[in-house]
Amino acid sequence: MSKYCFGVDIGGTTVKMGFFNTEGEVLDKWEIPTRTENGGENILPDVAKAILAKMEEKGVSKEDVAGVGVGAPGPIDADGVVHVAVNLGWGVFNIEETLAKLTGMSVKAGNDANVAALGEMWKGGGQGHNDLVAVTLGTGVGGGIIVNGKMLTGATGAGGEIGHIHVDDNESEACNCGNYGCLEQYASATGITRLANRMLAAVDTDSVLRQGEVNAKTVFDAVKAGDALAMEIAEEFGECLGKALAAIAGVVNPEIFVIGGGVSKAGQVVLDYIRKYYVKYVFHGSRDAEFALATLGNDAGIFGAARLVLE
Repeated sequence: MSKYCFGVDIGGTTVKMGFFNTEGEVLDKWEIPTRTENGGENILPDVAKAILAKMEEKGVSKEDVAGVGVGAPGPIDADGVVHVAVNLGWGVFNIEETLAKLTGMSVKAGNDANVAALGEMWKGGGQGHNDLVAVTLGTGVGGGIIVNGKMLTGATGAGGEIGHIHVDDNESEACNCGNYGCLEQYASATGITRLANRMLAAVDTDSVLRQGEVNAKTVFDAVKAGDALAMEIAEEFGECLGKALAAIAGVVNPEIFVIGGGVSKAGQVVLDYIRKYYVKYVFHGSRDAEFALATLGNDAGIFGAARLVLE
């Protein structure tokens, strides 16, 4: 009987790693640098080396380990094939087969946002629910969709890329993906800053935001302080995101939306603005979906990755 597993979350600058028992308790966690040079050829060998060293340190044999779960940025299909991960320098190859050869253990891989959603379902803000949508509001907008306890990956692993749902026909600036009017341009931390700067330039309403740095945190701090202009910015953010989540609900009908990422640190006020517009636009069959804050923070990825190998 396997007693342990590993969860690996590969980011552009660091690889987060966790050593778990099969109940989902994290026994140890650590990080190694992500070496992206030469097409990221060192990343998986570095991961393998770190895992094998940890097993030696803990006196754990391969028979004791259920496997290694991996989350990585980029589309990863159901067979573990990554279809280009720009941040890592990776092209198209099979992560599961490659890392299995290096470690001699079973490997499961998935897109990092989908894997983080699995983590929140298992041990975070979505516990007790099998149908959920996790939304990460960070530099971009990430999404992970869990249907009946399983990650929705899609044909090429691009399922759950909710940040690139089109929400505005009149946008003149391009999104990082090359399209115009993506959700990410309004609901990410960067997007909220952009909305705020646009509104500050367009009107001369008095606002605390004119006196210092403008970012997602200062916008929501100003909202909590009752700043009228900040509240208008939050309404625009809430309408864009609420409308997009209503559209997603029309497809997957989740029990709960779990909202994480840096923007979610503002707390309940963020959920209130999203829910207000979600309820306005959603089909009645999905109107009662719950909204909760993510609770695992930066550890969601390692938890979800560990969960991948225990399914």
